[in-house]
Amino acid sequence: MSERGDAGRGDIDAYASVAALFDAMSTPLRAALVHRLCAGEQTVGDLVEWTGRSQPLVSQHLRILRTARLVSGERRGREVVYSLTDEHVAHVLLDAFQHTQENHL
Repeated sequence: MSERGDAGRGDIDAYASVAALFDAMSTPLRAALVHRLCAGEQTVGDLVEWTGRSQPLVSQHLRILRTARLVSGERRGREVVYSLTDEHVAHVLLDAFQHTQENHL
């Protein structure tokens, strides 16, 4: 299979993990959190301040992103610092963001 090629005729199940990735980023807040984490590590407090949303709401969305293995959290003293688990996630989000900003949708 080439990078942009055919995964095989009728091999729809091969796309389950792709669908799960996009599902995890399917809300504007989760997409924004991933976008912010593209710039580097952030605490929950940093993300709350940046989004202007409540701490419980941001934490709930971070939990969904953690469950999807898109972000990870590391406790440092009294804070949890979040980061992307894989640079590929950053590329997917940044490409999608750029695509939408160029009025392709």
